[in-house]
Amino acid sequence: MRRELVMVGILMALLVLSVAGPAWAGGSSGPLSSVYADITAWAQGNVGKVIALGMILVGIVAGIANQSLMAFAVGIGGGLGLYNAPTIIDTIFNATLTARML
Repeated sequence: MRRELVMVGILMALLVLSVAGPAWAGGSSGPLSSVYADITAWAQGNVGKVIALGMILVGIVAGIANQSLMAFAVGIGGGLGLYNAPTIIDTIFNATLTARML
């Protein structure tokens, strides 16, 4: 009985995989593309630069006040991460394979 259920499950999975079309997850269009464009513009525009600079300065001050490298590193890392996050996200989701990579 159990063996038959496993075989039916495998056949159903093969059927689903053979019918399913290709998925294009890295497209630039969609319902949230304008929201993503706005957030990217804010993060890498003047607002994002001010917030990132504030995080870096707060991290430096907290590192000096607490005499801790972790507070310093978190402030610097947070500021750099905030500014570079849209670039990293675009690189991950828009990555393509070239013939040399295969």
